[in-house]
Amino acid sequence: MRVAVVGGGIGGLAVALFLARRAHDVTVFERDGRRAGVGLDEDTFTWVRPSVPQAAQPHLLLAPVRRVLRADAPDVYAAMRELGAEEYHEFDWFDTPPPYRPGDEELVTVRARRIVLETALAGAVARQHGANLRLGAPVRGLDLDTSGPVPHVTAVRTDHGRHRVDLVLDCAGRRSPLPRLLAEAGCRAPVVESHRTGLAYVCRWYRLRGDAPKRVRPVSMASFASAAVFPSDNGVFAVALLVATADRSRGALRDPAVFDAAARLFPAAAAWLDLDPEPLTGVRAMAGLDNRWTALVDDEGPVVTGLVGVGDSVVHTNPTLGQGCSLALREAQWVAANSGDANREPAGFAMAYAAWCRSALRPWFDVQVEADRGLAAVVGHDGTSAPPALSGREAARMARSACAYEDPVVMRARAKVQHLAEVPAVAYADEEVRRHIDMWLEARDGLVPGPDGPERDEWLAAVRG
Repeated sequence: MRVAVVGGGIGGLAVALFLARRAHDVTVFERDGRRAGVGLDEDTFTWVRPSVPQAAQPHLLLAPVRRVLRADAPDVYAAMRELGAEEYHEFDWFDTPPPYRPGDEELVTVRARRIVLETALAGAVARQHGANLRLGAPVRGLDLDTSGPVPHVTAVRTDHGRHRVDLVLDCAGRRSPLPRLLAEAGCRAPVVESHRTGLAYVCRWYRLRGDAPKRVRPVSMASFASAAVFPSDNGVFAVALLVATADRSRGALRDPAVFDAAARLFPAAAAWLDLDPEPLTGVRAMAGLDNRWTALVDDEGPVVTGLVGVGDSVVHTNPTLGQGCSLALREAQWVAANSGDANREPAGFAMAYAAWCRSALRPWFDVQVEADRGLAAVVGHDGTSAPPALSGREAARMARSACAYEDPVVMRARAKVQHLAEVPAVAYADEEVRRHIDMWLEARDGLVPGPDGPERDEWLAAVRG
């Protein structure tokens, strides 16, 4: 089968590799004229990628990334480890880890910059027979056969000509041009559901000069902002600050000195910055994000056949939970495993993929939407008025989070949620988990730990300083 992959990011490279290893003829059309592999630092810190703003931001590579790669591309995972990726099991927090139960071995975060994964994938695609990576080749148009009941994509058009295909995979991300091209060809519009978050991110990268701090919680919260630390590969780490887009103080955070001063007000970041790390970048900002679900199947059936999406073009989640790469690799794995049906029964393939996305991915999209609503309720104001009182649901979430760092049973439940193994409603409904949380609260007279970050006046003093 001839496959065109539109976009050479994480999802595009992964699905191209998985398909080529199933003997399909795959061409990746990537608009950028450069691919990952020049060097980890140069690619992360100097490669200007306006269409991929998340490339400069820290990432959480959750358990599904590791699981999919070890199953379908173990050479890619080995290459990541050789490039410096580190494994961190959630039980590593405890001096004495609890006895493992079935499934615990999967609760592993791969600590690495996004570019480590992208470099390993790009190298594998470059070596793979049947995979062709065309750089500087954006897709300009689509050819469709409209003689049947559903329009069917038959070719993609680039500046270099027309390329006949049996399947097109939209891996061009949340700004993909393909929905517009489908509309221009007369297709019905895709079904899109979007939720704005009102959150903005600023981050800065550093390299440790010595050992990392031990047992420091990775996140600190204030009533108007939060700070998180992302340990990565080769002694590199990032500090990220999250604020409301409406917060008038956030523009000042682009100054590195202001950023460092503000970040030090949060215990999570201060523990790392007090080690005098080497700054590697200025401040990187990202905002205007949403949680968006896109389906090429509506109540009438597929709006098009011969084309499906992978990655952010299907489910784009705000990065607070770090789900993006995990969901993209799971989609790539499903498409490759079921690719034989794409040519034999295009409509059935489109319907089956849409049904799988609703079953396997939609629950995590909904978790992200709910989490961001809760976060926006805490962070989503500019500090000119008193922060809203915590809802019962948000107080319960904070209690679970604090308890997890003292109780392995609750940490297991938290890790299952973090690594997309169980949704919160399942993980925290477990009788043993509920009992341990209740005992933890009882020992504290029901008091939930409050924010450990700065007061607003401290923040403003640092920002204005």
